[in-house]
Amino acid sequence: MGAPRHRLVLIGSNLELRIVSIIVRARESVDEVVLLDRGSSDGTVELAERLSCPVLTHTAEHTTASDLATLLNGAGLEDAERTLFLRVNDAWRLRDLPLSINRLHERWDVHVSIVLDEDEGPPEDVVLLDADVQHLQVTPAGLAALAGLGPLGTAMDLPEDLAVRVSRHIARPNVHQAESLASASRMAQMFYWMLESKHPLVLIGLPGLVLFVLGIQLSGNVIDQFKELNSTSLGVTLATVAVTLVGLFALMTAILLWIMEKQVASLQHQVETEGEVA
Repeated sequence: MGAPRHRLVLIGSNLELRIVSIIVRARESVDEVVLLDRGSSDGTVELAERLSCPVLTHTAEHTTASDLATLLNGAGLEDAERTLFLRVNDAWRLRDLPLSINRLHERWDVHVSIVLDEDEGPPEDVVLLDADVQHLQVTPAGLAALAGLGPLGTAMDLPEDLAVRVSRHIARPNVHQAESLASASRMAQMFYWMLESKHPLVLIGLPGLVLFVLGIQLSGNVIDQFKELNSTSLGVTLATVAVTLVGLFALMTAILLWIMEKQVASLQHQVETEGEVA
């Protein structure tokens, strides 16, 4: 297999719930996907390796352009015509992937987006060794130039024959979004446990079936027993209806969980198949 034309390097950590979708979707548009792990504590690395995705590790506090260039040069990977380093964080969405990959078609040797606050100076004057990178698109010449920058090198110090663009990415903290993502992750883990253990299906489905049948039987008896409408007959009727509805709701929940279990099993099979093929 020849050198890849387009390579995407994903930068992030603890992406277990998303890494499979990102890698599979990205491979539809690029020749090679690499994961640059920032110190994941979940199964992100294992899932990437199962998909035959090369994994690099970088645990420094900041992700700088020079670090990325040095890391990729030392990884033993073949040079790609264009490489895009993309940070995947809480604010990034899978729907943003096509727009991000489009940067590989830009005619820049170096296009770097630096994370800066609004009150900081022009991005062109920022020391690249200290700048935190949101995304970086480079050619082999641009990658070599970044790797050779001195400790105080800026974008202005790159060779003049290179097409260079430096842009600002304003960091916007989103506390509420991070909290909602954490809650969604915990909810997903709970559902995954329910589907894997199958105990809740039995605990919900069987009582639901009993209550539903009991409610149906009682409703017929109530209609036969009470000949006049009073508080007692009304209360018993409402209780019977409540039992029937609770049983029906439990049955529907059990059926939905069963369908979700089948879909999770199908997704796991797809991941394993992708890993074997890759």
